[in-house]
Amino acid sequence: MVRLLTLALILAFTPVVSADDDFARFVNPFVGTAEHGHTFPGATVPFGMVQLSPDTRTDGWDAASLYHDSDRDIIGFSHTHLSGTGVGDYGDVLLMPTIDDGHREPGTPGVPGSGYRSSFLKSEEAASPGYYRVRLRDYDVLAELTATTRVGVHRYTFPETGEARIMLDLRHRRGEQSSSGAITVLSRTEIQGSRVSRGWAEDQPVFFHAEFSEPFTYQLVDLAQRRRHRSGPRVAGEDVRGMFFFDQRRHGRQVLVKVGISAVSMEAARENLRAEVDHWDFDRVHREARARWNAELNKIAVDMSSEARMTVFYTALYHAMLAPNMFMDVDRGYRGIDGRRHVAGTSSNYTVFSLWDTFRALHPLLTITHRALTADLVETLLGHFRHGGALPLWELWANDTKTMIGNPAVPVIVDAMLKGIPVDTATAYDAVRHSAMQDDRGLGDYKRLGYVPSDADPESVSKTLEYAYADWVIAQLAADLGQDADYAYFSGRAESYRNVFDLETGFMRPREASGRWAPDFDPLNSAHRTNGYTEGNAWQYTWFVPHDVAGLVQLFGGPDAFEQKLDGLFALDTAVAGERSPDISGLIGQYAHGNEPSHHIAYLYNYVGAPHKTQDRVRQIMDEMYGPDADGLSGNDDSGQLSAWFVLSSLGLYQVAPGDGRFALGSPLVREATIRLEDGGTFVIRTEGDVANQHRVARVRLNNRLIDGLSIAYTDVMAGGELVFELESN
Repeated sequence: MVRLLTLALILAFTPVVSADDDFARFVNPFVGTAEHGHTFPGATVPFGMVQLSPDTRTDGWDAASLYHDSDRDIIGFSHTHLSGTGVGDYGDVLLMPTIDDGHREPGTPGVPGSGYRSSFLKSEEAASPGYYRVRLRDYDVLAELTATTRVGVHRYTFPETGEARIMLDLRHRRGEQSSSGAITVLSRTEIQGSRVSRGWAEDQPVFFHAEFSEPFTYQLVDLAQRRRHRSGPRVAGEDVRGMFFFDQRRHGRQVLVKVGISAVSMEAARENLRAEVDHWDFDRVHREARARWNAELNKIAVDMSSEARMTVFYTALYHAMLAPNMFMDVDRGYRGIDGRRHVAGTSSNYTVFSLWDTFRALHPLLTITHRALTADLVETLLGHFRHGGALPLWELWANDTKTMIGNPAVPVIVDAMLKGIPVDTATAYDAVRHSAMQDDRGLGDYKRLGYVPSDADPESVSKTLEYAYADWVIAQLAADLGQDADYAYFSGRAESYRNVFDLETGFMRPREASGRWAPDFDPLNSAHRTNGYTEGNAWQYTWFVPHDVAGLVQLFGGPDAFEQKLDGLFALDTAVAGERSPDISGLIGQYAHGNEPSHHIAYLYNYVGAPHKTQDRVRQIMDEMYGPDADGLSGNDDSGQLSAWFVLSSLGLYQVAPGDGRFALGSPLVREATIRLEDGGTFVIRTEGDVANQHRVARVRLNNRLIDGLSIAYTDVMAGGELVFELESN
């Protein structure tokens, strides 16, 4: 993987950090677009509903964000994209500028003239927060993109010759199970329409309203019926296209397009557009988008030892603020999981909750930097419970995709509550308790046997461990609310991890309903979701007892045996057995940083008196698994989780068990960091020593008081003050 630094860069770079710096200059939106990072480079604002970005592919695992760095032609520019996910969707309302080209299909990759797609050169492509541009070589068109929360703004500069055209394609993603669309021409400069697709999200309606800066003529067609409408103002069907023609001789070479979107109605999309962009000044929208990014990036002002590290840090912070996404119109209406329109009260509604991934680092980070937003995110999850009767597993556009395992909404909700973030306490307690008391997804067997049996569920071990952790989280909330009976009940269930620990092998192991261990056990077996584990093997999942590390240490036979087993994890060969899930990536031995079950493991050395090993491994992971270029992520970013891990770890912090209110200490990469808290205070993290060449910590001071150096409380951070790491020679 990519290594960040050379000694020359370390010695030469001395960034100057001001109170309101242009940290956007360090962000590289192309990070993660190569390999399997699954990010997109296009224009968006923090937590925005619109992600206006180029689509370069629509099929295959590496099309999850619809863009890959290795591609050299562009299909067009659509308004919704997922960042770093393991499954693909979105790509709604695609526009593509062309000249003198009647092709209606996207065409074949790498075959010029086979469709409306165009080749491009990487040297003619650029991106920064809130902005993207590329030259489409087949048409000699310069395409520029920017965005507000709910509106995408395009600026297309056409060549001197040829007829300027813009294609609107409502079904360029062929991997969808089904889709339908409609376009209505309202005037010579306005259109509206809808697209309803069924893919990863079972029911995804997107409504749009678009305005063009120049008048057009048009052709509309439903390719499924092969009917072309040269004058009719509306078309609807399974495969809808619109072609819009512009007279350059009368109106010049440049055409701007504004597109507002909504999940509720075309009228709402129109109001979103008019409320957010009531002018034709593209550069103004771009400036405002960049200013919004800088306002967010300045929430953590850092000074690091090289420009490369500054790029990695601020790109990670940028990626950590791409999702969840606003999912509410300017009139506060939103689509609920019941398919109905609801009106938000004082909070805002959001979508894209990759909870199994993000409960581990992204949401703990947001409880520091975005307490008000966290309250809105929790309220959104509780809205799903109110309108749909359950908390979601993986929510997408008001759909629960049912992806992944456990009860991952529980730690997000409870961790926020126990950190004092205002939440509807009664509904929250009902929701998390309800999630734990169901009988589906293996919970019935789990409640009856104390574990999920392997002969009933192919992900039995992982589910057992995830349920046990969520039960512990619920127990902490029950204790806080004085629910003594529930505290005892869920605390008992939280011990269920012990039922799948095999003392003989020293691994969490699949167990049959009869109580017998499943045969043919191989801790390296990584057969995808058939071996008892989810996207992993026994080496990677055995450590997932974040709520009771002391109990896990005891099962291993004590601190020395536990430490030796941890050493073995990192020292093993990277080869695995069986069909390997593509999510198992970023390997150091059998530690897999490219996937979330490993993310807390390096911090476990703190619990057995070996914090120097935590410091060694955390620094190794930061140096080897992150970089400033397109291949700078070791796996799917998973809606910001990998990025949030880096942000927290580079500050020297990581919350091993969301719900316990404590952050484990590691080895900071920052020379100094100022976290600007929402109450107006600051928390400063500073290192004393040569952070570029040293990473072991001799002592830690909190507000000039020596502490044990293993952890600090969330309340310490939010109270403001200073945390100082004194480094020593390695």
